[in-house]
Amino acid sequence: GGWYCFNRENCDTRYDTMRRLMSSREWPATRVGTGILSSQPEENPHWWNANMVFIPYCSSDVWSGASSKSEKNEYAFMGALIIQEVIKELLEKGLSTAKVLLLAGSSAGGTGVLLNVDRVAEQLEEMGYQGIQVRGLADSGWFLDNKQYRRTDCIDTITCAPTEAIRRGIRYWNGIVPERCKLQFKEGEEWNCFFGYKIYPTLRCPVFVVQWLFDEAQLTVDNVHLTGQPVQEGQWLYIQNLGRELRNTLKDVTASFAPACLSHEIITRNHWTDIQVKGTSLPRALHCWDRSLHESNKNGKAPLKGCPIHLIDSCPWPHCNPSCPTIRDQFTGQEMNVIQFLMHMGFDVQKMAQQQGLEPSKLLGMLSSGN
Repeated sequence: GGWYCFNRENCDTRYDTMRRLMSSREWPATRVGTGILSSQPEENPHWWNANMVFIPYCSSDVWSGASSKSEKNEYAFMGALIIQEVIKELLEKGLSTAKVLLLAGSSAGGTGVLLNVDRVAEQLEEMGYQGIQVRGLADSGWFLDNKQYRRTDCIDTITCAPTEAIRRGIRYWNGIVPERCKLQFKEGEEWNCFFGYKIYPTLRCPVFVVQWLFDEAQLTVDNVHLTGQPVQEGQWLYIQNLGRELRNTLKDVTASFAPACLSHEIITRNHWTDIQVKGTSLPRALHCWDRSLHESNKNGKAPLKGCPIHLIDSCPWPHCNPSCPTIRDQFTGQEMNVIQFLMHMGFDVQKMAQQQGLEPSKLLGMLSSGN
């Protein structure tokens, strides 16, 4: 992950301020794998022993670009081609004997999974490796093309509405989207395929979607900024509505994990085992999904009993799930509990209790226990 840039100006700024996302020149020689990339069984209970390959992001094109540097364009955008080259190289290093290839990514990398998972499967089939099952794991890359809380002109990466940014980006990067998705939309409307709920129905490969219901990057592009000022009622309603809309887009997603938390990215965080939805942790849900795919390959049976893979929180506001990651005050760095956080957001307990027909103390009790 790491956002994107979509014109000469904001790519220049990105090159000056975040060079590691534009060039591999200053990358460290080694990295320590965390979360799903950890080789420690305590941190990564099911896949600590898998062959793992980490592909850092330096193409700034949501892994979609296919344009080399030219006189017209100072920068090369090669995200889609980087993935294909990595696959080719890995086939010589043992991937050719693999049974399963799981393409995983977070944030822009999560959207990158949605854009590339079928293309990787096709690439392997064309090269004669039909035996490798390709699957996707998209973390925090399932964005909505919803109406911004406050509309802004498309001046920089952060405030530009994602639809407009991607529309400009595709042209700038010569971005590629999967054929099946492309056919659903008119020419010039390929930007639609960058939005999970629109591309997902066109995908052939199984994909597991992990998405916070109140994703911080989504709120940022929607211009909801939670910085110390109490949240106005309009903003609070907007945030709750965002959670509802997101939950709605996931209802037909077979395998999903969507906690009602305000956060961004999870699969490479070392606390990824702590978050639960309806009593099931993410590693366990992924393990269930993995097993259900093995089973269904054998005999097309019903899902495994007691092994859920469609997990979406139903409570309505940020951090109503008690296992959410800790929130810190952006200014003091102090940890906050749910009630402090809601107060900090300008949440009016008296008024909310009235609306729900509850005693304020009962509502506070429910909030702190996460019901």
